[in-house]
Amino acid sequence: MHVCSAGEGKALLLVHGLGSHSHTWRRVVPSLARDRRLIMVDLPGHGRTPAEEDSATFTGLARSLADFLRAEGLEGVDMAGNSLGAQLVLEMARRGLAGSVVALSPGGFWMGWERFYAEASLLLSSRLLRTLRPTVPVLAANPAMRSALLAQLAVHPWTLPAELVAEELESYARTETFEALAVNLAHGPQQQGPAAPNAGRVTIGWGRQDRLCLPQQAERAVVAFPGARLVWFDDCGHFPHWEQPEETVRQILETASAEFVRTASANAD
Repeated sequence: MHVCSAGEGKALLLVHGLGSHSHTWRRVVPSLARDRRLIMVDLPGHGRTPAEEDSATFTGLARSLADFLRAEGLEGVDMAGNSLGAQLVLEMARRGLAGSVVALSPGGFWMGWERFYAEASLLLSSRLLRTLRPTVPVLAANPAMRSALLAQLAVHPWTLPAELVAEELESYARTETFEALAVNLAHGPQQQGPAAPNAGRVTIGWGRQDRLCLPQQAERAVVAFPGARLVWFDDCGHFPHWEQPEETVRQILETASAEFVRTASANAD
């Protein structure tokens, strides 16, 4: 699994969303790296990591991430993730492989019509970007076009750096497993909890204007992970780490700032 690193100190694993890659964290890396040693992965089939046979499924990516943690001696590492990555860090907490976790706009909590909405949104975006791929850098450089391309994912797309947007959209177009994964994620089982007894704090963050993982799904996430802290990001869509980077950094560092072991007896209390 391809890894980018930054900073020194206690390790913090960052996991990107569907179609993205490790560079999606660039707006929060400088601040986080002052306190933590960042480990930013490209999931199989994304960025510089080749796909494996099961990388077009959530189950396969969860297996790959769990294998990576064990192989690198990172069981119990603190984690933060966005979207698909947020669902994965919650799953690692459920399996007892994570320390404290911050899940930003996690997938896995769609129900009913929301599943078909998510599938249609993701597939339409993928097919459009594959068609537009040669012109994406030019389109992203224009604030009006940047806004049109990211209308579902960001509240103020025109304020985001053009290079960041172009890199993200090109990554969606390059990810060969994108469409199969989108279908699998939209129609797969709802994410289960709770976090394992040995996990640390769990913070679930949601943009109030998220148009992909809709805000009503936050209640389901908290029900699945009792004891989790729910944080709302105002004036924010699906990417808190883009639109609210300072608040995102604060929530991550507060969640994983100190040793916190949830014991079975504490859970019983």
